[in-house]
Amino acid sequence: MGLLVLIVGGAHAVTKQVYMESLFDQFRKEEISAAYVNAPPGEQIEILKTYVSGKMQTFWLGNWVFFLALGLFFSLWISGVLTIPLRKLVAAIERVAHGDLDVNVPVQSKDEYGKVIHTFNDMTLRLREAEDARRRLVADVAHELRTPLSIMQLKLENAQQTGQYVPPEMMLRLHDEVIRLSLIVEDLHVLSLAEAGRLVLDCKPLDLSAKLEQIVEDVKMEAEENGLEIRFYSNTRPVTVMADARRITQVFINLLTNAIRYTPEGGSISVVIEDGVMDGNAAFTCASVIDTGIGIPAEELAHLFDRFYRVEKARSRHSGGTGLGLAIAHHFVRAHGGFIRVVSEPDQGTAFTVYLPAAK
Repeated sequence: MGLLVLIVGGAHAVTKQVYMESLFDQFRKEEISAAYVNAPPGEQIEILKTYVSGKMQTFWLGNWVFFLALGLFFSLWISGVLTIPLRKLVAAIERVAHGDLDVNVPVQSKDEYGKVIHTFNDMTLRLREAEDARRRLVADVAHELRTPLSIMQLKLENAQQTGQYVPPEMMLRLHDEVIRLSLIVEDLHVLSLAEAGRLVLDCKPLDLSAKLEQIVEDVKMEAEENGLEIRFYSNTRPVTVMADARRITQVFINLLTNAIRYTPEGGSISVVIEDGVMDGNAAFTCASVIDTGIGIPAEELAHLFDRFYRVEKARSRHSGGTGLGLAIAHHFVRAHGGFIRVVSEPDQGTAFTVYLPAAK
């Protein structure tokens, strides 16, 4: 805008100078005569003033009309240039409003427009990811519910068609599938509450060391049946945290169950607790579940806490659970103000470390 004012001002000055020169030339040709030459100097000045004044009125009127039109033209042109990114953004927003999330507006500047467009592109990317996650979730829920429902339907249809006495073993199998369905639905409900930040926690001072020792004792028989050695280590006792004992128990039961499931016979599982671990400026109590199992490929680690996610082949639906355990554990720990970190190497083992804020 400053450049435009400079250009218009310069053009006006040059135009005025040229016009004044041409005006005096014209006066010399049209007005200088014998009568003018013989007139007194004061009268000559008045004649010149009257002539120039009349001509300049016409000049100023034409000049202002011209420069007003020129300024309007440049203003419209500049505003059109400046609003090109905005028009592109508006068009993209309209596409998103009609359900087209595959939109990406090119960022061609680093000014405010560029920042807005960059933010818009990030928003559409997150919307696409959320939509993909929603579709996967619907597909996974349908798959998980279909399996027990199909088994129940098949058993019931066979019983109806044969008309024979239904043995208790079949009823027990049906009951197992009903329990499985109930667990899936309950896990989904709890997970939805945790993701929405509406999970109610009954936090009280908890001796995490004693709680973990008890959990290890509870799963020890299952580990030994699978030919595994399980141990608990603590560098200090007691280790007190503010936590919901029931939710924290579920977190470590999920982690230990996974460790038992994916550690081959002859392997070992260690539960290690440390107090006063600093991460940034905050102090945490850390509890790690370390196994010597099959490990997890590096490219799979980022998705471990997604709903229904399983590492392919080794962690398939046939050998794994519902795929909700780690997602639930992740959100339970976040609800306590902590987080989970994972370190793993294929065929070497995996370590899940739960960070809980240290009790004040």
